[in-house]
Amino acid sequence: MKATARNIQHPASDIAARVDVIDWTQVSADLDAQGCAVLKGLLSPDECAALAALYPDDKNFRSRIVMGRHGFGRGEYKYFDYPLPDLITELRPALYARLCGVANRWNETMGIGIRYPDKHAAFLKRCHDAGQTRPTPLLLQYGVGDYNCLHQDLYGDHVFPLQVAILLSEPGRDFEGGEFVLTEQRPRMQSRPEVVPLGQGDAVAFAVHHRPVQGTRGPYRVNLRHGVSRIRSGHRHTVGVIFHDAK
Repeated sequence: MKATARNIQHPASDIAARVDVIDWTQVSADLDAQGCAVLKGLLSPDECAALAALYPDDKNFRSRIVMGRHGFGRGEYKYFDYPLPDLITELRPALYARLCGVANRWNETMGIGIRYPDKHAAFLKRCHDAGQTRPTPLLLQYGVGDYNCLHQDLYGDHVFPLQVAILLSEPGRDFEGGEFVLTEQRPRMQSRPEVVPLGQGDAVAFAVHHRPVQGTRGPYRVNLRHGVSRIRSGHRHTVGVIFHDAK
């Protein structure tokens, strides 16, 4: 999988500009081929540290989930409350605008009648009108021995078929292990795994639920799940940018 952003220094307020310089043609190709694509250097180290530092302060969040209590794995995460942090507020619509074309093309290929508007605000209105009003961007925290079971982030009837996870910690310095893992369940075949290497500030865009794959008799639908392998040492923080809200 090819890295898909230029290695440049980012001023604090240029989120939309740095999203624009990503090679979205390559991102689209990677998503079609693998169900995921790396967005290299999306956030700076300072931005990563600032987001991770929000975790202890509960006023930033609407809820806290301890994974072991629900069979989700080990570790914990918190859902941000509205208003979202500025970085997330800027990233969500900028990334959505670039991914909605892929989402619409995938649905057309799979024979799904749902289409997504160009603007994230219009899609959120669709969610909110259906009672999905709770924000879904989240901050995850892992320690030694923690992991995240394979899962899908659906949250309601209205689901945007792509999401983004951003690694805030530095592999090899802050933690060991903790690889992002994607599995693809193909009809009448064994599941295909994909391990996505990320550095601090790198993001991965990936399919939430399913995607089309071209077969010898035409396109067919495959089901995807994602998770995080066991942390062997240190601590790992990640931000999840989900574009639909929850009931």
